[in-house]
Amino acid sequence: MKNKFIDKLGLNIHPTVFGLSLLIIISFVTFTLLNLQQMSQIFQTIQSTIAHHAGWFYILSVNIFLGFSIYLIFSRYGKIRIGGMNEKPEFTYWGWFSMLFSAGMGIGLVFYSVAEPIFHYISPPYGAGSSIESAKMAMQFTFFHWGFHAWGIYAIVALALAFFSFNRGLPLTIRSAFYPLLGEKIYGPIGNAIDITAAVATLFGLTTSLGLGVKQINAGLHHLFGIAESTNIQIMLIASITLLATISVVLGLKKGIKRLSELNMGIALVLMIFVFVCGPTIYLLNSFLQNIGMYTSQLIELSFWTEAYESSNWQKSWTIFYWAWWISWSPFVGMFIARISKGRTIREFILSVLLVPTLLTFIWLTVFGNTALYQEMVLGHGIVNAVNENVAVALFVLLQNLPLSFFTSLLGVLLVITFFVSSSDSASLVIDIITAGGNTNPPTIQRIFWAITEGLVAIVLLLGGGLIALQTASIITGLFFAVILLFMCFSLLKGLREELVK
Repeated sequence: MKNKFIDKLGLNIHPTVFGLSLLIIISFVTFTLLNLQQMSQIFQTIQSTIAHHAGWFYILSVNIFLGFSIYLIFSRYGKIRIGGMNEKPEFTYWGWFSMLFSAGMGIGLVFYSVAEPIFHYISPPYGAGSSIESAKMAMQFTFFHWGFHAWGIYAIVALALAFFSFNRGLPLTIRSAFYPLLGEKIYGPIGNAIDITAAVATLFGLTTSLGLGVKQINAGLHHLFGIAESTNIQIMLIASITLLATISVVLGLKKGIKRLSELNMGIALVLMIFVFVCGPTIYLLNSFLQNIGMYTSQLIELSFWTEAYESSNWQKSWTIFYWAWWISWSPFVGMFIARISKGRTIREFILSVLLVPTLLTFIWLTVFGNTALYQEMVLGHGIVNAVNENVAVALFVLLQNLPLSFFTSLLGVLLVITFFVSSSDSASLVIDIITAGGNTNPPTIQRIFWAITEGLVAIVLLLGGGLIALQTASIITGLFFAVILLFMCFSLLKGLREELVK
């Protein structure tokens, strides 16, 4: 859609998608700023209401996404190559896996890898807390929240976008995945609505991670240098790191995001190996095997558990939030994975997206989560007290109980910063592509604009209610986008059948 005024400004946008997405975001931000006193309570009420009434829908939807992705691995469609039968992969496996992992988990995994197992240990979904059984359950549920279900969502969205863009020649944007159902109507109001929902979901899903990340950076700086933990400091951190993300944006995909993702992986690997070697190594090896066994043996039961026979809100605070968060992240992560995955067969693509990041995540969670449990249960180092006082400082308290704690804590802060920058940069690229109508190489100024917008929204949500506001934004946008993803599965299947016939 051409517009002379837009062309004169040197922009390349879809006016309707860009304009309405920005209007929704600005309206939300403005309303929050004008009602800061009340917003915390409003966010809490909205989150509780949606989780209570739509929790079953999130659980059913996420199981459908995972089941469909597993079906595609073993189906006749697995041999189809993204981009055509002669297409070659653009990136090496190392570069590809680095970007997969950095985009898909990043900040959240660093934030929750120590805190979540401790939370579940002292307050399990059922049974007595602070026991051996609750420790086992803590790792089982942590694996569940970060495992196959999250990557099943990403795999479906990424595959749909990659297939319809690279095999069918459609724009790399969410609406293209619905061409078998809507035909040319994807270019009309329905397609616009799909892309607007995706852009807004991406932005709010990302700001949740940015909010978590900046809290952890602030906690780390306080732990290391005594810098106060406050909203004002966190606002300054968001502004500073958004500036770094803007620099990465200017460098582009291969020089910016790819190199930063590989740096993320390198820092994460060094930190993880250090904790593994200096921590309870044999205990961690035993724990990893047992954690895998508990997760796989109980996966089906956990997947369909809805808390129907328990009078508790545990699942609404944890599992429902995670499913909504992953769904709201799926346009961002899915489009980013699609963009970097040309040349892979569908079978190779889904197997890699499901297994490799999940395995890396499980190793990371075992090293940090079980070390935290060991320090609490065996050594009595008071990790529980630290988590109860300030969840963001949990990682640094764990590192404090190991050698070279100052340097490893500094490394931990650096890791969160690099994840922060790469997530912001990647999301800026994705939102820009969506609001540019699927143009994969829009003007850099537009990505800079979205990087700054993401930082501003994260700041406003912190002011308007902290973590509750961030979680609520994810749950609201995740609910709308879950419906879109269900139709996307049907549309993708229809498109793959047509491809084989062709």
